[in-house]
Parts: sequence; structure tokens; C-alpha cells
Amino acid sequence: MDKIVLGNLFIALAQVLYMLLQFAVVLVIVRALASWLNPDPYNPIVRFLNDTTDPLLRPIRRFIPPLGSIDLSPLILLIVLIFIQSFVAGTLRDVGARLVAGG
Repeated sequence: MDKIVLGNLFIALAQVLYMLLQFAVVLVIVRALASWLNPDPYNPIVRFLNDTTDPLLRPIRRFIPPLGSIDLSPLILLIVLIFIQSFVAGTLRDVGARLVAGG
């Protein structure tokens, strides 16, 4: 496979991964903000937020339970998502750019 094609593939994968992770970051932030308002759990938007973020938050909550009424799992998840954005997506993008440049 040509290096340029492979490089462009890595760049495209990096962009898609970055966008998906950014969407997850937004969902986690909206869920955390909504939790302060005590929303109706039967509201379709609230159910969507819970259904999409619970699988990501559940493993963190197993190791770090809520401290009183403070749940730190969204903050920890945000840190992990941003790390993955920077490290994994950034590395894919940089590898792709080097391949395209011929390095």
C-alpha cells in the first residue's frame, strides 16, 4: 500500500476518533450539569444521556464510589477522554502526517 494512502487513512481515523471522543466529552459535561437540576429520569433526553454515558462511568464508579453527594466519576472520565484524544488521536494524526510527507 502506498505511504500516502496509508498516511491519509491514519489522518482520517484520527479525525473520526477525535470527533467521537469530543462528542463523548460533551455528553458527559451535559449529563453532569443536568444532574445538578434533578431532571425527570423518564425524559427521553435524560434517558439518552444516561444510556450513553453509564457504560463509560460504571467502571470508574466501581473503583471510586461517590463521596457523600459528590460523584467524581464524570471528572475522571473527562480526564481519560481528553488524554485519549491527545495521545491516541494525536499519535495517529502525526504518524499519518509523517507517512504522507514521506518520512
